[in-house]
Amino acid sequence: MRKSLFALLLMAASSWVQAEVQLRQGHPDSYTVIQGDTLWDISGKFLSKPWQWPELWHANPQIENPHLIYPGDRLSLVYVDGQPRLTLNRGASRGTIKLSPTIRSTPIAEAIPTIPLEAINSFLLSNRVIDTADQFQAAPYVVAGNAERVVSGAGDRVYARGRFAEDQPAYSLYRQGRTYTDPQTGEYLGINADYIGSGDVVSSEGDITTLSLTRSNQEIRLGDRLFPTEQRIVNSTFMPSAPANKVNGVILDVPRGVSQIGQFDVVILNKGARDGLVEGNVLAVYKTGETVRDRITGEAVKIPDERAGLLMVFRTYDRLSYGLVLMATRQLTVLDKVRNP
Repeated sequence: MRKSLFALLLMAASSWVQAEVQLRQGHPDSYTVIQGDTLWDISGKFLSKPWQWPELWHANPQIENPHLIYPGDRLSLVYVDGQPRLTLNRGASRGTIKLSPTIRSTPIAEAIPTIPLEAINSFLLSNRVIDTADQFQAAPYVVAGNAERVVSGAGDRVYARGRFAEDQPAYSLYRQGRTYTDPQTGEYLGINADYIGSGDVVSSEGDITTLSLTRSNQEIRLGDRLFPTEQRIVNSTFMPSAPANKVNGVILDVPRGVSQIGQFDVVILNKGARDGLVEGNVLAVYKTGETVRDRITGEAVKIPDERAGLLMVFRTYDRLSYGLVLMATRQLTVLDKVRNP
């Protein structure tokens, strides 16, 4: 009896593991990485759930980090103890570094990114969320432009009033954008700070600081606020993963101000670090089912929510986060739901 029970437990455990890693129908037995691939694209060739990529790897002691994949590398699907695994064979050459008195060259081949980083570069460099209105109002602000200008741009000098950090040489300028509240609970979540430019501190006298504007993407006006340039390390090789906690949220906004959302659009979610979200978490997007009238009974009937896409969280704040839409089977919109994949 004990043996048969033990055997049943082993079978159940085995089937659970197999259910964890689902190979895609028609998957290749091997694949050679080419320039322009992303880790997400490649994992989608082998797996029904691309974020399960780490579970498919087979340990190779000759390779320090299998998640660093280069053009020319060959991936092969094998089975270890009945379970699918990927092995990685490095390409013949990943490029070399040549040094000389006059020329410095970098490696020809760079590791492929997890996702197309060019889709989120502007957000990685500039966009940010401010937790409270008081924090925004307490920040230094532009009080005057050079030669009595009311608008300024890159190359101009501006004068700001407020408390500046002594060891902070550069600041970013923001204009207060939309204030977010949770549509489900009504809780205040934060303020979207619209990035408008950057400047270097030139000098300070009393509570007035002079800055030289180094960059602007729109006119800088009197009253615009200054915050220390946000320094965040962005790791292009972070791994897609399912959230550790249960997530039930919505798409709050699209920073670029459109109503229809598609692949590689950036969205703002009403969930953040306090909800257990971390960079790399993958969420499924669901279209809310319509409520229709049953012509037979006259009753109002709600159609089930329909899964319509996947997104990956790439930056988190306490109560909000930014996500990149990786896949969309139909147009997505603000207030579409996000859940565990």
